[in-house]
Amino acid sequence: MTSLLELAADKESAEVTDWAARLGWVVGLLLFIALVYWLMREGWKWRGTLQGDLPELPTAPSDPGPARLELSGRYHGSTTAGQWLDRIVAHGLGTRSRVELTLTDAGLDVVRPGATDFFIPVAQLREARLDKGIAGKVLTEGGLLVVTWEHGGKLLDSGFRSDQAAEQTEWVEALNDMVGSPHDTNDKNSTTEGTAR
Repeated sequence: MTSLLELAADKESAEVTDWAARLGWVVGLLLFIALVYWLMREGWKWRGTLQGDLPELPTAPSDPGPARLELSGRYHGSTTAGQWLDRIVAHGLGTRSRVELTLTDAGLDVVRPGATDFFIPVAQLREARLDKGIAGKVLTEGGLLVVTWEHGGKLLDSGFRSDQAAEQTEWVEALNDMVGSPHDTNDKNSTTEGTAR
């Protein structure tokens, strides 16, 4: 009988939580997260400063002509051409957003709700291809429409993903026709793999 009373007493006297220590850990964790976020933000701003020599983005002409193709989807960012991890952040080019693309005889109009719109004149277009990734975004093989263009003496790659992925091949063909590039809808890696087979 005594042992039952002792067991009942032991169950009731559970260890009291040390709220001060727990609160200290939570505050420490929140401060660490805030520090990491601040460092990332400063790195982003520093990258923008380093890319300060990039001129302002061109805007669409008042009369670009009739639309040859239109696309709704997502803009995933821009990088230095051929270097898919070297993100360009100057002038809002690093901001992901929804996008409405319109291809006309004058060039490519990039309208981004909530971000900076820009226009790529046809003379600055270099090529288009399907690829699988661009700074911070990796998709399935051929899942990304990448447009290479020249701005301020620098070649840039801009990545787009259509809501209707099947139409991206048509975009590659139309863009390459405009600039006189060969029709290559695959990225360089998949072309190499196809040759090896």
